[in-house]
Amino acid sequence: MSWVPLLGFSFLVFFLLVFLFSKFLGYMKKEQNLVIESFKDSLIDKDNPVGLNKEELEKLKQQQQEAQRHLSDVISRIPVIQKDGRFQIDEEAIRQRRTAAQSEESPGTMNNGTV
Repeated sequence: MSWVPLLGFSFLVFFLLVFLFSKFLGYMKKEQNLVIESFKDSLIDKDNPVGLNKEELEKLKQQQQEAQRHLSDVISRIPVIQKDGRFQIDEEAIRQRRTAAQSEESPGTMNNGTV
């Protein structure tokens, strides 16, 4: 039977703390002129997740399209073969390209593989 007064006291303390916390939040909002936005206002636009203005957004989209084209171009230059149902780099084609590139170099220049 001793747990009933303890439970009542704990509820009393809990609700007192909740009341004090709500008063403190109200005071801080008033003091700092804070406005708590609704959840709908804070949803992210899927086309503009960062919140850029229209010109910056168009510029960023243009840069991303150019980067995507460049990446597609670079990837298309890599020789690939399908082996066992998987795409793998064609090492033989790469060796042939290297030998062709080395044969095109002038005999006066020496390439030791360093930059």
